[in-house]
Amino acid sequence: MGQFSTFLLSGLATGCCYALLGIGYVVIYRVTGIVNFAQGMFAVVAGLIAARLLEFGLPHGIAEVAAVLGGGAVGLLVGGLAMAARNTMAALLVTIGVGTGFYAVNLLLFGSSPLSFEMFPGSVEIAGGQLQSQYAAVVVATLATFAGLVAFFNYSYRGKGMTAAASNPYAAKLQGIDVKKAGYIAFGLSGLIGGVAGVLITPVQSISYAGDLNFAIYGFAAAVFGGLLKIPAALYGGLVLGIAQSLIGGYLGGQNQVVGALTIVLAIMVIQAGRRHAVVEEAS
Repeated sequence: MGQFSTFLLSGLATGCCYALLGIGYVVIYRVTGIVNFAQGMFAVVAGLIAARLLEFGLPHGIAEVAAVLGGGAVGLLVGGLAMAARNTMAALLVTIGVGTGFYAVNLLLFGSSPLSFEMFPGSVEIAGGQLQSQYAAVVVATLATFAGLVAFFNYSYRGKGMTAAASNPYAAKLQGIDVKKAGYIAFGLSGLIGGVAGVLITPVQSISYAGDLNFAIYGFAAAVFGGLLKIPAALYGGLVLGIAQSLIGGYLGGQNQVVGALTIVLAIMVIQAGRRHAVVEEAS
């Protein structure tokens, strides 16, 4: 029972990491209609910045906050370039190109060696299982982010207006909503969320200049769980993916972990495609 609890807790924490990245996808898509495949790079940039600043002697707290703000700044940069594209497909290609281009930037600024740092050492015992304190921080940060964003988009005037900017930009403009500003806010907010994920992940998983691919894939899978529109569904999708990945790795071996995770990702996408097809047929 103790081993199962440990695997479950580890998967829960890993799933929260994926959920943070997935929520970043959702925030941008529901406001701009753009699928941002540079989302994983926000986490990488923030993790690398935090590791370097700590190496330079900055204290904890200041280094991590600066790194998260760095992720937000990169989000604004990507947003400006993506929203300048002619349509959403072109914008998607822009995000892929910018994300790839940042490999060179990260390589020049941070080098090729993976970086990591210690943040919350030790572990806590929960239900007979052991959970690293760092992972516990990931869970707390994810739940806080989730609650804040749900409240913002569902109950605040600005949040509702930002959602309207994507669903009907012309009507939003008639209501006095600045659609472009809403897009910048979404990209900046998503960059901050990615930055939080990167800062929290780096202490338990070393990050290199080109380490965004797994983040992008797993975060996208979590977001697709809710059709790229629902923040709670992205949370659930991340948790399902993380727990399944942990149990597969724990009981079937680490060599099956990636294959199992990718199978789950594919299954999630197939299920979502089936749901959309059923909705279209019902509407017609």
